[in-house]
Amino acid sequence: MGLFTSINIAATGMAAERLRSDVISNNIANASTTRTAEGGPFKKSSVIMTPVSDSNPTWRTPFMPSSLDNGPGKGVKVLEIRKDTSQGRLVFDPDNPDAIKSGPNKGYVEYPNVNIVNEMVDLISASRAYEANATVIDGAKDMFSAAMNIGR
Repeated sequence: MGLFTSINIAATGMAAERLRSDVISNNIANASTTRTAEGGPFKKSSVIMTPVSDSNPTWRTPFMPSSLDNGPGKGVKVLEIRKDTSQGRLVFDPDNPDAIKSGPNKGYVEYPNVNIVNEMVDLISASRAYEANATVIDGAKDMFSAAMNIGR
């Protein structure tokens, strides 16, 4: 494993968690948006991440789990930002200009499928994951500094 590999791996995690925080913040900001440019209420978005695997690892250990067949990995990357197409909550408000005009839900307004409590929990999780990756970088920096001082 190279000198800066651990820093690069943590940096991919920090970038992914920053994007995740941005998407969650957008969900929270639009929790009451009943009309969008696409039509209909705002739909919640989620960040889907995937590992960046190393298909040719330079080292192996006998203690590596069998699920890591391609080596220990090189961090994470964002695979996609996916919209949740489930229906939001319906509130009866026939005077609202966004109320459904016909059908069984006539007079109801569909609100976004965003649950503020779940979004806040996800935001705290993203923040903690970002902090954990920053701690990894600090630890790697301290190890490199200690290694440089051994030769003095």
